[in-house]
Amino acid sequence: MNTQKNKSVAIIGGGLGGLALAVRLAKKGYAVTLCEKNDRPGGKMNYFEKNGFRFDTGPSLVTLLDVFRETFSELGSSLEDHIKPTRIDPLAHYVYADGTEFDYTSDLPKTISLIERLEPKDVEGFFKFMRLGAKLYNLSRSTFFVHSPYEFPPEIDIGVLKHFPIRYGWGNYAKTVEAHFRSPHLQQLYNRYPTYVGSSPYLTPATLIVIPFIEFAYGGWYFKGGLYTLIKALTQLAEQNGVTILTNTTVKEILHTNKKVRGLKLNDGTIITSNIVVMNGDAECINYLLRENTSSLDIKERSLSGIVFLVGISKTMPQLHHHSIYFSDSYEHEFEQLFKSFQFPDDPTVYVNVASRTDRSIVPNEGETLYIMANAPASDSIEWNAEQTERAWQAILRRLRRSNFPEFEPFILFREVFTPVDMKEKYLMPGGAIYGRNSHGWKNTFLRPPNKDLRYKGLYYVGGSSHPGGGTPMVLLSAKITSRLIEKYETS
Repeated sequence: MNTQKNKSVAIIGGGLGGLALAVRLAKKGYAVTLCEKNDRPGGKMNYFEKNGFRFDTGPSLVTLLDVFRETFSELGSSLEDHIKPTRIDPLAHYVYADGTEFDYTSDLPKTISLIERLEPKDVEGFFKFMRLGAKLYNLSRSTFFVHSPYEFPPEIDIGVLKHFPIRYGWGNYAKTVEAHFRSPHLQQLYNRYPTYVGSSPYLTPATLIVIPFIEFAYGGWYFKGGLYTLIKALTQLAEQNGVTILTNTTVKEILHTNKKVRGLKLNDGTIITSNIVVMNGDAECINYLLRENTSSLDIKERSLSGIVFLVGISKTMPQLHHHSIYFSDSYEHEFEQLFKSFQFPDDPTVYVNVASRTDRSIVPNEGETLYIMANAPASDSIEWNAEQTERAWQAILRRLRRSNFPEFEPFILFREVFTPVDMKEKYLMPGGAIYGRNSHGWKNTFLRPPNKDLRYKGLYYVGGSSHPGGGTPMVLLSAKITSRLIEKYETS
């Protein structure tokens, strides 16, 4: 029974979290208006299309598929009614500066065989590493994945979390990896995972070991037609449930009186009256919208940005993998440049996503879609002009050539680029920081902006920059948490 017809909700941003929350609330009877700055929903989870080539421009891999299935079920639908998930195996192809290369899979016998080839003594370390990840995951499933950090039920003693009864569970991530693996290749592989939340393995807590565990245990998935099909499905459900979606609509200000929100003011002067406001943009922009402190997030607190080249080529290359990583010569030096000197690395690690190897529907007959990305600092001091962008492209090409990536330049039909400045302007992220705050240290990892504002009544948050953090399944869980909090505190 719908009991919330007198309750209106205005959501700032039409990203994955905003859409999922909009449907949840609409199904409960709330009148929901979603304001999206750009010309279509999706936020960072978007796409680019040219000459018959289609690229996802945000996330390129999903995991914890059951979270997606559960979300659609709770929205009165079925994931498979809208989307065709395909499991990606191998998860990725890794290429190292010394010429070593191999496939990394979620198949246990194949993984053990690989580890035995690299360093037989690391087999035991692998099992210990994954057991640690499993314990962290099981703990998270009953705490951080279901409750906002300031809304833990009394039966959960959060103080216990500071004293994990697990060796290594609370230490430094990179040091914990080193304690489990002798092989430098395996160390570099597992040190990559904190970049999934835009952070350095040398500065994050070991609790992020939950990320490689989740990917290994639950696999990596792709959606036929591109991951944007998820946004299309949620948009359809939103419209079916009466959500008003306003595109090309920029919010200028959150209106409030006596610490209680009362709606939004748009750039064109339009007022949207609302009992409840939800921020689905970067949580760090909230003070600007409240007309309070307008200072930007300190660069030391920002997560990574990235520079992305979308390259359509005319030649079909079956030797390429869906996901490939071409490691730099010194990972530690690379992260020092990214997080200490805040400069684009001289020798960047390069990620190449060729989704057309799995899905031929995204290319026009022959050819491939090359999504080529390198991490970049979320720095306001780099203009990313044509010269700086070309310098980054040449550094990427040097790494690919040294790693024996097949020649593709003669077959380039087009090359589009998205720089940190483009990300900053398009998605209003400080310096282009993809995940908002980084996960360096205990506080940034576990006390991200909460789902319910601590100062303003009626103000809430959803998405990757707020709790429980980045990654598509976490964003869907964020929508579930925020929906439950709104029901709890805003019921008339």
